Amino acid sequence: MSTLLEIKSSVLRQVQVCPSFRRRTEEEPASGSADPPEPTAGAWKPGDGVEFFAQMRLILKKGEGRQGLPCPEVLLRSSSPAPAEPVDPSRGLRTLSQEEVDMLYEEALYTVLHRAGTMGPDQVDDEEALLSYLQQVFGTGPEEHAVAVERVKKAKAPTYALKVSVMRAKNLLAKDPNGFSDPYCMLGILPASGAVREPSPHKEQRFSFRKGSKRGGPLPAKCIQVTEVKSSTLNPVWKEHFLFEIEDVGTDQLHLDIWDHDDDVSLVEACRKLNEVIGLKGVSRYFKQIVKSARANGTAGPTEDHTDDFLGCLNIPVREVPVAGEDRWFKLEPRSSASRVQGDCQLILKLITTQRDTNMSQRGRSGFLSYLLLLNRLLQFEHRAEEPNSSSWRGELSGPAATVLCLHGAQSNLSALQLAVLHWQVSSRHHQTRTLDYGYLLGLLEDLQAHWEEAGSLPQEQEEGLADSFSAFSEFGLQLLRQLRDYFPATNSTAVYRLELLLKCLGKLQLFQPSFEICPFETELNMDIAAALKRGNREWFDKLLNTQSPREQPGPQRLAGLIKLADTIYEDLQSCYGIYASLFHSIIKVDFFTLTFRQLERLVAEEAWVLTEELSPKMTLEVALGLFELYLTLADIQRFWSSIPGRDSRSLALAGIHAPFLPAVKLWLQVLRDQTKWRLQGAVDVDTDLCEAALFYTELLRKKVDAQPGAAGEAVSEPLCVVLNDVELLRKAAGQALRGLAWPEGAAGLEGTLPRPLLSCTQALDEDLQREARTVTAHLTSKMVGDVRKYVQHVSLSPDSIQNDEAVAPLLKYLDEKLALLNASLVKENLNRVLEALWELLLQAILQALGANRDVSADFYGRFHFTLEALVNFFHAEGQGLPLESLRDGSYKRLEEELRLHQCSTRECIEQYYLDKLKQRSMEHNRFGRLSVRCHYEAAEQRLAVEVLHAADLLPLDANGLSDPFVIVELGPPHLFPLVRSQRTQVKSRTLHPVYDELFYFSVPAEACRRRGACVLFTVMDHDWLSTNDFAGEAALGLGSVGGVARPQVGGSARASQPVTLHLRRPRAQVRSALRMLEGRPNKEAQEFVKRLRELEKYMEADP
Repeated sequence: MSTLLEIKSSVLRQVQVCPSFRRRTEEEPASGSADPPEPTAGAWKPGDGVEFFAQMRLILKKGEGRQGLPCPEVLLRSSSPAPAEPVDPSRGLRTLSQEEVDMLYEEALYTVLHRAGTMGPDQVDDEEALLSYLQQVFGTGPEEHAVAVERVKKAKAPTYALKVSVMRAKNLLAKDPNGFSDPYCMLGILPASGAVREPSPHKEQRFSFRKGSKRGGPLPAKCIQVTEVKSSTLNPVWKEHFLFEIEDVGTDQLHLDIWDHDDDVSLVEACRKLNEVIGLKGVSRYFKQIVKSARANGTAGPTEDHTDDFLGCLNIPVREVPVAGEDRWFKLEPRSSASRVQGDCQLILKLITTQRDTNMSQRGRSGFLSYLLLLNRLLQFEHRAEEPNSSSWRGELSGPAATVLCLHGAQSNLSALQLAVLHWQVSSRHHQTRTLDYGYLLGLLEDLQAHWEEAGSLPQEQEEGLADSFSAFSEFGLQLLRQLRDYFPATNSTAVYRLELLLKCLGKLQLFQPSFEICPFETELNMDIAAALKRGNREWFDKLLNTQSPREQPGPQRLAGLIKLADTIYEDLQSCYGIYASLFHSIIKVDFFTLTFRQLERLVAEEAWVLTEELSPKMTLEVALGLFELYLTLADIQRFWSSIPGRDSRSLALAGIHAPFLPAVKLWLQVLRDQTKWRLQGAVDVDTDLCEAALFYTELLRKKVDAQPGAAGEAVSEPLCVVLNDVELLRKAAGQALRGLAWPEGAAGLEGTLPRPLLSCTQALDEDLQREARTVTAHLTSKMVGDVRKYVQHVSLSPDSIQNDEAVAPLLKYLDEKLALLNASLVKENLNRVLEALWELLLQAILQALGANRDVSADFYGRFHFTLEALVNFFHAEGQGLPLESLRDGSYKRLEEELRLHQCSTRECIEQYYLDKLKQRSMEHNRFGRLSVRCHYEAAEQRLAVEVLHAADLLPLDANGLSDPFVIVELGPPHLFPLVRSQRTQVKSRTLHPVYDELFYFSVPAEACRRRGACVLFTVMDHDWLSTNDFAGEAALGLGSVGGVARPQVGGSARASQPVTLHLRRPRAQVRSALRMLEGRPNKEAQEFVKRLRELEKYMEADP
């Protein structure tokens, strides 16, 4: 191989890569002198062609990766952290004064010290831990903290209140005769003793939860509240809200009764309502009510209650209400063991404060504002500066922080919508001072949207604050989108994902736009986004232009920078199409790619027009080469637009850009013509030596291996594998080296092609090396012939008692071991060659084994059929080996046919003999001639009518150039027609176009004619008086297609049916193989069939 590599290196050394035009231009020192001088006629000598073509190769190589549309998987090459986004501390919430900080500190301490309700499992219930946490948040010293705590403890305790929302009940007990009830709720606050607390100090006034018959007196609103009555239902829905003052959180409890409302009725009225009764249970219930009313004479005293029925009650200690409130179904309880109740009631409970003795409350600061300031303070503390990757922080608060916020939100009576608004306002502002995860912000917006759809409104001041936060965040997002390529580069998958989340956040803001009475956006947000993108594109282009191709530089130096600029724009457009476009279109409905392409394409086209007009009068070869490179990039940009379905490039600014490049192309083509001639001459000089050296090298390798003695019993020779691999490697390397001498890239109509002499030399070398590889392959597999035959013989000699898989197992094990060695030693192409050769070797070995074993059982052939299929699966290897098409071709078809015939019974083999005759199709229609016949079945007479009409273009079998033909007509197979004899026509002398018009009848049942393989066989013979008759041809006609066989023929006769033209032919190998199988069978039926065919031949010879 070293000799060949030296030859290849000497050839490729002529096309070494040299510095490109761009790099050479950059290395030239800047000069403010006059224009460069015009090149002389001999500036490019023939020997300089290496540099010329090397430059062209570098230029055109850029276009190889610009075919087709970009794939996102190719563009996203990095998963490193995204670039840091700009932050501005001034964009956050305003900084508090020290007095405001002290007031907020007092508010937080007051919230913790006067907490009420039950803590949840995720909340911190340790007062000291919460106070210590607040000390850290506000940065106070121990003494200052102790003084503040003591001052808050001396303050007046807050006034507590319980918010109760009675939502609905279900599965209540039916108290009315119609199977329903008319439920209503009575609820109030009970002290620990169980008596209702009165609003006034008059102890003599008492109120019972059991409602009296007289409803004129007012109910004490502070203690007892009543819902509306819901008529005729067992699943009432109230959705009524109540507020109860709490004096002692630790001992007070909420009591709720549910009653069935029944007005006072007389006996007559009760009877009148009997038509409303539903079911027998209702009748019984109404009967009891009528009896009860009759006994009381239809009246009820002022202290007795014969009207409202008890449906259940609830007793809920106030101290058990969770701090965050709860929305829960409560199971109704009875008043006593004798009460019968059922059902559940849904309540929403929340413990709040109505009066707080803090400076913020005294100064009129709402709980909404204090919560906002407290959340901002906690968020800044939790989002520590020393956190390693703060941009991925998702606002996870610690246990003490979450507990303090939950306590303050509940005590300030903030709704779920207000809490969602506050968290968004604070987090979105904080994000602009210290980056957060956009997924966290998107979750806040989704939570805000869900609560907004439920509540739908806020106080005006709070709505204005929310609108301001939307405006600030959208302004911040638009600033990032203007610098899209800096903060969200398309090659960084992490940054692209952050961009996707940012766009989703902006898309959520669009959903709120029509919901505000005070709209935060002056225009549609997607219009603002499009304007920001346009502005960002222009700023990015101007920055690139000033950096790479400043207008104050001379033309040739600007050209190199403009080439870089065009390449950068092409790559950017690929990113826009493959990455950004789908995000902007799917999320905020902005066509980012079209917007960017048209803007950048117009800008770069303007720069190209100006520069080409400046350089045209000063054209040199280097300038021409640079302009050619620029033109190719601009053409790629234009072609990239055209490759997108539905885009037309005629409206682009680059549509006519080729015109100013024509002078440069003309000069470039002149140089190309001269350099191409030199390149071709060099190719012709080197191709012959390279081909001869390659062939000589392979011969030396093979002779060296043949001279080495092989190890005894070695079936797989490692040196032969090495030689085979070297031959394949040599074939590839030589082909690559010769293709390197192809026509220079860019030559019109000849790109990538070889000159005709070099092409023929390359093809001849490839054929020679392929033949050498086949020779080495045959030499390698020949060492396995003996082992293969031995294992095939083992399969043939295995007794019938052994299973098929056990018989073939040694052969498969041997092949598996040898192919494992070959797989480890050979390259893929050579392994396929060896597999193909070994497959043919196995097929031939099995055919030899079948030929050596005659007169054996059908199980013998079934075993070899199993072996054949096992070998097919082995060599196919589930698609990793040889394809099934090549495995089931050639010798395989012959072997499979022979195995199939051996497995058939004698009658099946006879039927196959006739089926093969029917399947034959004459490929040479004019060689043996044609025979016209007409057949039909007469069902009434149970006979088959066969009329031989005429023949044409028969073979001349006599010396006079003519024949004496006659036709033998017979039915087959014989076991279907055992009593039918063959018949024949008259002999027609001296003609090749005989006319017979003879009709023959065969008495056969229609069922036999429908059987598999049933046919009429026509044999045309040439009659000879002094010697045996000569065979002229034969044809077969299946009886299944004859009229009257499948179904009775209606009307007409044999002469009325259409004639059939049959093409005569000779029996082919497929038919003869079935006959050979019958000749080798010893059973009587097979021998009689063969004997009958022989007697028919003798009869034709003896009886004219």
